[in-house]
Amino acid sequence: MSQKKAPTSSKRIIPATDAYYHLEGPKPRFNELGFALKIFIQFIKGFRTLHFIGPCITVFGSARFKEEHPYYKLSREIGKRIAGLGLTTMTGGGPGVMEAANRGAFEAGGKSIGCNIKLPFEQTPNPYTNISITFNYFFIRKVLMVKYSYGFIIMPGGFGTMDEFFETLTLAQTKVINDFPIVVMGSAYYAPLYEWIDKMIAEGTISSTDKDFILFTDHVDEAIDHIEKYVRKHYKPVSRKRLWWLLEKI
Repeated sequence: MSQKKAPTSSKRIIPATDAYYHLEGPKPRFNELGFALKIFIQFIKGFRTLHFIGPCITVFGSARFKEEHPYYKLSREIGKRIAGLGLTTMTGGGPGVMEAANRGAFEAGGKSIGCNIKLPFEQTPNPYTNISITFNYFFIRKVLMVKYSYGFIIMPGGFGTMDEFFETLTLAQTKVINDFPIVVMGSAYYAPLYEWIDKMIAEGTISSTDKDFILFTDHVDEAIDHIEKYVRKHYKPVSRKRLWWLLEKI
């Protein structure tokens, strides 16, 4: 007896979000223009929101660590210490490491910023931010987090953290950002990566000097001192006047 085949549908399955839809390939020109306008509007929204926040230190890390986890506690202390420098703590705005860093800064009376992203899971805004802004696209969020940062702290994390970490490293390697401190915390977690960097140097795929962009440490004091030296040397305060005709709040 032959088995019946499951009926097939002639309807085309539309992806759940417009991000996937637009990444499928060329679309009608009007659709492409609409996509470009969405990107432009989100950038303008980000620029307007973040223009007056002052110099930031961005903390990257996993959304999956709970409050009792040592990396959550370490991130919370980092946020507190960044606030102690008079700098703004910026994160991806979600739970885990991001929440912890924002929380440390918020509880210490410092500025705390969350640049959130729309995702089907994990990414809900945490309550420890003075300003929270949500984007539809990862690349917009990454551009803005780099644009307003004077240093980066990389906590243990997954694919998203690795993406942010290596993009930041690439910008440093190619001199798009010059001498910005990049601190990696969690020596045990990142030990295989440290060895892989040595392998890349040995294979000639990166230069030995590229390793100098990164400070690997488990000590908050060392991380904060490293960042403070750079900021004190390079940061020049600029007075930015709010313009009423741009509807900037006075």
